[in-house]
Amino acid sequence: MSVRKPAIFLDRDGVINENRSDYVKSWDEYNFLPNVFDALVQLANSDYLIVVISNQSPIGRGIVQKEVIEEINRKMIAEIQRRGGRIDAIYYCPHSPEDNCKCRKPEPGLFFLAAQNLDIDMAKSFFVGDTVSDVEAAINAGCKPIMVLTGLGEEQKPMLSENAYDTKVAVVNDLEAAVRFIMGSNPWK
Repeated sequence: MSVRKPAIFLDRDGVINENRSDYVKSWDEYNFLPNVFDALVQLANSDYLIVVISNQSPIGRGIVQKEVIEEINRKMIAEIQRRGGRIDAIYYCPHSPEDNCKCRKPEPGLFFLAAQNLDIDMAKSFFVGDTVSDVEAAINAGCKPIMVLTGLGEEQKPMLSENAYDTKVAVVNDLEAAVRFIMGSNPWK
């Protein structure tokens, strides 16, 4: 029997790269956030699996083709690897919110699929996101939520207390601060 591994789940838009109100529709529109490479290099040197979980509703809305999202993801991984980091897997939901699927965050479907495929210990895992739905997804999946203030985080932060999540989530400035929290002051070790 293999030993289950912990993972750091990362949202893509707003955590790794800049959010766009009109969606990231091409590699030319993709811009890495500051300090992301340093954070991902630190994670690459850890025992955590690094898994991106992302809602990509522009596919379901007919705004962008699935192949374009996959090309963006391939180029993102290649650039992260070139800088010394790694991404072990990417799972994304192609559906629009109206589809009511089980894979769109805050539903935990993609987390459970990743846990099954990669033998992940959810109780020892974290999810870094920039929205309340990311926090809800982490809680629904059984991992620890961390909200970054990049992307939509600053505007969504007040909603944490409105939804009684403020005591269940660590709030940090960016992915680099999230990695410092996980590696240094992790109260769940």
